[in-house]
Amino acid sequence: MNNIEINLTEAPILKIENLSVSFGAKNAPQVLQDFNLDIFERDKIAVIGETGSGKSVMLLAVLKLLPKNAAVQGSAFFKDRNLLNLDRKTLNSIRGKEISYIPQGSGNSLNPLLKVGYQVGEPLIIHYGYSKKNAEAEAVNLLRKFNLGNEQERAVQYPHTYSGGMKQRAMIAMGISAGAHLIFADEPTKGLDSRRLKMVEQAFKLLKEETYLCVTHDLNFAKNISKKLCVMHSSYSVEIGLTEEVFAKPYHPYTEDIIRAMPENGLQYKAKSMQRPVYETGCRYAPNCEYAFDKCKQTPPMIEIEKNRKVRCWKYA
Repeated sequence: MNNIEINLTEAPILKIENLSVSFGAKNAPQVLQDFNLDIFERDKIAVIGETGSGKSVMLLAVLKLLPKNAAVQGSAFFKDRNLLNLDRKTLNSIRGKEISYIPQGSGNSLNPLLKVGYQVGEPLIIHYGYSKKNAEAEAVNLLRKFNLGNEQERAVQYPHTYSGGMKQRAMIAMGISAGAHLIFADEPTKGLDSRRLKMVEQAFKLLKEETYLCVTHDLNFAKNISKKLCVMHSSYSVEIGLTEEVFAKPYHPYTEDIIRAMPENGLQYKAKSMQRPVYETGCRYAPNCEYAFDKCKQTPPMIEIEKNRKVRCWKYA
């Protein structure tokens, strides 16, 4: 009995299935289509893609933060509850406490009228009834975790005194202050110079026990802070796998092209053209793909080609 291995099929803490989003008119094109992803305890996942690929829409759809004209289909089960079906009150009790969200341009998300230490500790006041004094003391410890320097002094300063990288690290500290089971981060390095980007990268590497999903267009950042990678292109996820394996051997032609085009790989971009895809059936990358053939006029399914590796491409069907 003692030799029997248990937890062979650990359940994901978040299971996203068939998630699709469109805006406006009933027949409007979907900006996110058939998105599926399982997130497990202590996963470090990066979702990469160009602007307009659907990666941020996916994140906002799961959190029900899209505008009212968004039509959302599918499900997002967090601990056996479909987030997409929850009322606002229930969802608000989850956001910030169990699921933390670090928004795009989050340096601007800090309230300019409140001291940073208070804002970092505020989730403890809201969700756990901490006193202001105790919450701010814990905020100092959190700021210290992310190496802001002079943390006691920094905690009583206002956001305008912080650099972009410091604001981002303060937002990460706020994100973990209430012990969230899952952290969502949307483009955390956007607008940062290389030195501040490195600081944010180091902050993510400190999240050893936390589970996070980070949306980014920065391939090097994704490579350095994630263990799993989801590649998106034109509203679809096109490749999912372990980060190290995807960078070593990309399967989808789009993934292959963007990795070859990285400066350290000699900017070897081999796509046929820079033609933008149109919203119709078929593989969205076919107009650019050097491997395209007739079957690519049909929309490819996501195919599991080996353990922990999926790709949406007819080459492997």
